[in-house]
Amino acid sequence: MSDGLNEVTRRQFIRTTATVAAGSLAVGAITADRGAYAAGSDVVRIGLIGCGGRGTGAAFNALEASPRVRIVALADVFADRLDGCRTRLAEAGDRAVVARDRCHVGFDAYRELLADDLDVVILATPPHFRPMHLAAAVDAGRHVFMEKPAAVDPTGIRIVLAAAAEAERRNLSIVAGTQRRHELSYQSAIKRIHRRMLGAVMAARCYWNMGSLWMHPRQPGWSDMEWQLRNWLYFTWLSGDHIVEQHVHNLDVINWVMGTHPIRALGLGGRQVRTDPAYGHVFDHFAIEYEYPGGVFLTSMCRQIDGCAGRVEEVIRGTHGTAILRSGHAVIERENGWRFEGENPNPYVQEHRDLFSSIDSGAGRNEARQVAESTLTAIMGRMSAYTGQEVSWEQALDSSLDLSPDAYEFGDLPTPSVAIPGRTPLR
Repeated sequence: MSDGLNEVTRRQFIRTTATVAAGSLAVGAITADRGAYAAGSDVVRIGLIGCGGRGTGAAFNALEASPRVRIVALADVFADRLDGCRTRLAEAGDRAVVARDRCHVGFDAYRELLADDLDVVILATPPHFRPMHLAAAVDAGRHVFMEKPAAVDPTGIRIVLAAAAEAERRNLSIVAGTQRRHELSYQSAIKRIHRRMLGAVMAARCYWNMGSLWMHPRQPGWSDMEWQLRNWLYFTWLSGDHIVEQHVHNLDVINWVMGTHPIRALGLGGRQVRTDPAYGHVFDHFAIEYEYPGGVFLTSMCRQIDGCAGRVEEVIRGTHGTAILRSGHAVIERENGWRFEGENPNPYVQEHRDLFSSIDSGAGRNEARQVAESTLTAIMGRMSAYTGQEVSWEQALDSSLDLSPDAYEFGDLPTPSVAIPGRTPLR
């Protein structure tokens, strides 16, 4: 296994990439004024960083989005996960057969991949690594598809915002995996909301309430680090907790409707059912009240507990009616209301089409700031629920909270204590 970041902390990484914020990144393979692909080719050469289920799925989505796509490089911290992805992708034929020398393993595998001849990189590792991978991809001059969320803590958010500004300066496209922004039913509904079909927005509710997800029992020989990486959902430093990793979709929709982010959050949550140490230290339910400018309040709920009522949707109440939004379903209830009908293209594919279109046109498309703001919306809700304190947007954005481990290496890594509201300090 290669070294590199195995022996480097994220705090050191932040110091060495501070030039991002200053706008002094080195010129990479794709120049700032370029709208096409390297060497004038019509082929879109993609490298995948993070070869788990979502990364593999995103690679297939990109292949479906355009016949010009070729998956040419893979990177993951685990060789077995990379090999599984490589085998699955080969089912797509010649467009996704990855040479062995383009397969990179280890904590620094992303650096090795970015040295390959690529046009676009897909970032699909556990969310903790997103900020450093995005900054490195922009530094290398690559267009980016980045899965949500953008980060797990305010320190990571600031790295993403700096990389977003540099990508904009260099006309590099960044599309985020907040696929509702690319879903026709959502676009059609929110266009009507912005045209005041609901009148003035008065309040909103959003939900991601569902059952439990996967968990991989710890195997003999796994270090703490390996166990946590293979069960990243259950460790806040890796996932941000499910309010950040999953509920960010719903919060992103409300930010989109409102055209801005909330100004403060007051939340609660806990770990009531999923209490076994196999599930790390995250909560299994949250309920957050967000306040937006103008005195508009959002009630936000998310839960991962079996046997409970499920709901995944956004509800927006206006002076003239109510909008109810779910994937493939959009209704505005009012006199002479509206319902989405017709074809609703797969948004997981459409987001890649939109990325390629932005590159082809040379216009650039940069979704990094909006997904960073939606991610910070989720983070401030988690901060409030973990501590029991009200958290303002400025407190969250300026917080020194950095959840990164002391080193990226396989070895001991104690599980943090479960947060206790009223005792866990706000940082």
